[in-house]
Amino acid sequence: MGSLYMAFLVGGILCLIGQLIMDLTKNSITPGHILVGYITAGAVLSGLGLYQPLVNIGGAGATVPLSGFGHLLTQGTLKAVEQKGLLGAFSGGIEAAAAGIAAAIIFGYLVAVIFNPKG
Repeated sequence: MGSLYMAFLVGGILCLIGQLIMDLTKNSITPGHILVGYITAGAVLSGLGLYQPLVNIGGAGATVPLSGFGHLLTQGTLKAVEQKGLLGAFSGGIEAAAAGIAAAIIFGYLVAVIFNPKG
């Protein structure tokens, strides 16, 4: 299968898992819990070396969802700890995610300026 199809499949499976959790637990697990759970799961799986194979298979289908954000934070932290020692544990994840966070803020601001929300 092509990489586009695998990205769609992996991303779809990650979304399906979240939807099933919401549907099967009704009100006991909120979307906020699921968001935090996905980031935490991505970070833990990345730290154990289990998330990178999923990224290799699914590409953007594994890196774009929230679990991919947890993976990014963990990989940035591990790399910074290698380079800077213990101080890297505090700065590595933020440095790795800074470009994506900045882009989200800038584009969110631009959309808010350009479009007039109703209601």
